Amino acid sequence: MSVPFNLGVLQLSMEPVHETVAMARACEDAGFDTFWIAEAYPWWRKHSFEARSSTAILAVIAAQTRRIQLGWGIISPYTRHPVQIAMEARVMQDLAGDRFLLGLGASKIFMKEIGEGEGEKVGPATVMRESIEIVRGVLQGDAFQYQGKVFAANVPALRSDAHTPRGVPPVYVAGTGPVLQKMSGSIGDGLLTASITTPAFVRYSRKNMEEGARKAGKDPGKLVLGSVIVGSIAPDSSKGKQGAREQAAMYLANKVQNIKGSADVLLESAGLSFDELRPIADAMEKGGRKAAAKAVTDEILRKACPIAGTPDECIQRIEEYRAAGCTHIMLEIWGEDRAGQARLFGDAVLPHFKR
Repeated sequence: MSVPFNLGVLQLSMEPVHETVAMARACEDAGFDTFWIAEAYPWWRKHSFEARSSTAILAVIAAQTRRIQLGWGIISPYTRHPVQIAMEARVMQDLAGDRFLLGLGASKIFMKEIGEGEGEKVGPATVMRESIEIVRGVLQGDAFQYQGKVFAANVPALRSDAHTPRGVPPVYVAGTGPVLQKMSGSIGDGLLTASITTPAFVRYSRKNMEEGARKAGKDPGKLVLGSVIVGSIAPDSSKGKQGAREQAAMYLANKVQNIKGSADVLLESAGLSFDELRPIADAMEKGGRKAAAKAVTDEILRKACPIAGTPDECIQRIEEYRAAGCTHIMLEIWGEDRAGQARLFGDAVLPHFKR
């Protein structure tokens, strides 16, 4: 593969902004390649978190970092018109320049919350394709007119004396099913896979992405495959896995409660069934994330394949993901002292992959 292997951190936009900014700076200091913000939605209010705008947060982070690449991982065109997405991308280009990475995805949980996509004739794939075409068309700066099945745009040319960046950042498509995964290869710069990604799901996803690329006459070896993977680390193995147990519980409950259909292959790749996960979802509803974590058995955690435990265990797991075809780890660190965990990753794990 011609693309570099990168290690990054992803965080949901559901915590106070100053805490998220501090975590991003800790990740930059630790030597991570990227910091991604995934947009949280109001479902998390039931579990003591508040949803916040990921694009606004990442702009603040851009102003307070210097080296680390910054990504939307992801935002949904169901929340913003593609012209608005292009406008917000310009802000990131102003602040971060070529450090900015643009990730788009349909986001099944948000579609469910606002009633979008239910029974509609135009599916998420069309929404995604039109969104990407408009975002790229606007950012290129030429006069741009567009009339699609879902979106329309009419944007005049950017004058030569306008004081603004020009050009299009890398655009990544988030997808769990084969249609969007193939689209990531045909029209995107790569694919982003969801939480509870396993090495088996990476292999499934890479096959789809590469098929889409080949049909479009593109070189699959130049595409990024980024995967959101639950993780935590400590010198002690059991303590290192505790944060991953809690985060896995939240995501597994989400799969059961919100995005059942789209999670089928994801869970099948992990060898997990909805019946196996219902006790976790029930515990999440009744007692919150701490109760849900207690419902995650050692076997379920093993199947979820987190990057968790001691530094050596984390290195071994990352190698498994790299061998499966992942080129960009999007590590979701959870548990106690996450900034300290980022430092431990930087001291004891990242150097192994920088050699």
